[in-house]
Amino acid sequence: MAGRNGRTVRDLRRANRTAVLQRLYFDGPLSRFELGPATGLSSGSVSNVVADLVADGLVEEAGSVDSDGGRPRTLLRVAPGSGHMIGVDVGETRVRIELFDLTLTELARAERPLEPQRYDVEVIVGHIRDGITEVLAAADVAPGQLLGVGIGVPGIVERTPARGAVVHGQTIGWEAVPLEALLRSTSRLPGSAAYFIDNGAKTLGQAEMWFGGGRGAHNAVVVLFGSGVGACLVTADVEQGRAVEWGHLTVRVRGRRCRCGALGCLEAYAGAESLLERWREEGGRPPEGTDEETALTAMLAAAYPPGGGAADPSALAVLEETAEYLGAGLSDLINLFQPERILIGGWAGLQLGAGFLPAVRRHAAAYALRHPAEKVTIELGRLGPDAVTVGAAILPLADFFARGGRRPEPVPEGPPPAWRAVLQERAPH
Repeated sequence: MAGRNGRTVRDLRRANRTAVLQRLYFDGPLSRFELGPATGLSSGSVSNVVADLVADGLVEEAGSVDSDGGRPRTLLRVAPGSGHMIGVDVGETRVRIELFDLTLTELARAERPLEPQRYDVEVIVGHIRDGITEVLAAADVAPGQLLGVGIGVPGIVERTPARGAVVHGQTIGWEAVPLEALLRSTSRLPGSAAYFIDNGAKTLGQAEMWFGGGRGAHNAVVVLFGSGVGACLVTADVEQGRAVEWGHLTVRVRGRRCRCGALGCLEAYAGAESLLERWREEGGRPPEGTDEETALTAMLAAAYPPGGGAADPSALAVLEETAEYLGAGLSDLINLFQPERILIGGWAGLQLGAGFLPAVRRHAAAYALRHPAEKVTIELGRLGPDAVTVGAAILPLADFFARGGRRPEPVPEGPPPAWRAVLQERAPH
């Protein structure tokens, strides 16, 4: 029966279960007494919800604490083994697959290196399929225990009724690739398995907002700096996060050709791929036959010799120019969205490290409007190279919360609208 606001008793129970699960997840362990004010529920409602969650195996006891003048209070927490998620990062140098328990503790991982420019769709699908099988076997987890598989990909993702998630990845040659349908047709998972596919910059942003440097911020931008560059925007108006194709902002008219085909994109100057290419043009010699990560390590060593020797002037000049382009690109984000924080992640951003940030900050402040520039902080992300896989695993986890701890329906049509509301919470408090 629906009430005046259209909510049924079932909706109310699901919302109450979601509230308790989220507070135990982000702030637990907590006692029943503490859950009342934390969730806004009455003591009776808390007791009923907790009893249901314990009966479902989702919540367990976690010791006790003394109370003022009464019996010790039992602490409760989310049971780690009550569900599992897989996070996948379709990156630029490798495909990384990680299996997590419900508390996002990593249980197993698999990595499949990618040869340069090897974004063949069948190869990627095979890597994901085989990696999922490998991590499940390594942790002895049955496919039926999965809450879902989250996948971060380069490009724009749209959902279609017929084919599920479709990826438009212009920079990697993917044009309307029906990734979800391809995975379903070749996967060894049951047909009821839920796939949650989104832009890699957005999954990075979700991870940093839930568990990393963005926690507590309402307006933030999380930058993915790898072979190319992208960003996830979180503002008061876009609280669930939105991927923005920041790397294809034009920073120089009739400039260098970007891998997307256009001229003058930020990515043509600030991505690791273009950074290394410009070093070669200036006479630099990255080691032959190596991947971009190894080549960037060599460039950094040339620019900043570990033993304090003579620096390679070409490597140093290209890195300084890259810092200016990156700072100028960040200034556009500052002027447009006025974020509290900007976090730089991605393998190249983390590899360049804290020593690169002062120049980036200086250029961002020089190009941005003074007032918003004075209010923003620019830091490295805190979750390291696994941030995209963690963020990808958050997608099925958020859906699980939105369902009040219920597993997906037998044959899902795709992520229900309710999961977006849970992402808006972004681990508050």
